[in-house]
Amino acid sequence: MSTVTLRIGTSGWQYRDWRGVLYPPKCPTTRWLGEYAQTFDTVENNNAFYRLPESDTFVKWRDATPPGFLMAVKASRFLTHIKRLRDPAEPVERLVQRVDALGNRLGPVLLQLPPTLRADQDLLAATLREFPDRIRVAVEFRHDSWWTDETRHTLEKHAAACVWADRGSRRLTPLWRTADWGYLRLHEGRARPRPRYGRRALQSWVRRVQEAFSDARETFVYFNNDPGGAAVRDAQLFDALQKR
Repeated sequence: MSTVTLRIGTSGWQYRDWRGVLYPPKCPTTRWLGEYAQTFDTVENNNAFYRLPESDTFVKWRDATPPGFLMAVKASRFLTHIKRLRDPAEPVERLVQRVDALGNRLGPVLLQLPPTLRADQDLLAATLREFPDRIRVAVEFRHDSWWTDETRHTLEKHAAACVWADRGSRRLTPLWRTADWGYLRLHEGRARPRPRYGRRALQSWVRRVQEAFSDARETFVYFNNDPGGAAVRDAQLFDALQKR
């Protein structure tokens, strides 16, 4: 059995086609998060990317989940896609104030950068400096210009995790370990029914995580291939494979 401390979940939980897969057919949507937390101990909240919720919404999510559950929060697109990391002080402060309402349910904050945002170490460093040390930050780069020693050093300096990413069962990022914890996002597999991941692809990712993070604090793994409940089934299979 692996010694890696893994938290495995999905990117979001509010999908109607998960009825009969994860949620009882007649379960009201207000109970979905609580139902979700009976199967997984973490979730990646993508809602905040499109519209940052008020603090009382984060309080409701906190109260709907059991002790030990962690919610990663995807930072608002206002910071990453509209401001493009410029003038980060106010949007980061607002984000932190809101997510603090999760209390001990708060997991990492995810910064997913636009695919058109080229490397700028000053912008990246300035943004990371705005987060208090108590908040873990993961960064998903989507422009190849970021893959330099300078980027890796910036992440390491701020103890921020480099997000590992996969799409089409193809690795999109270098397998950098830049913090004492890890973050993996699996966007889309190639198995049938699409967009499932095949067992071999998942075994490869289990092996990579185990090799890189055997002594890590913990590693977060999120499946973003939500259609038809594929993310649910793949997350459960990933968990079973890493326990073998």
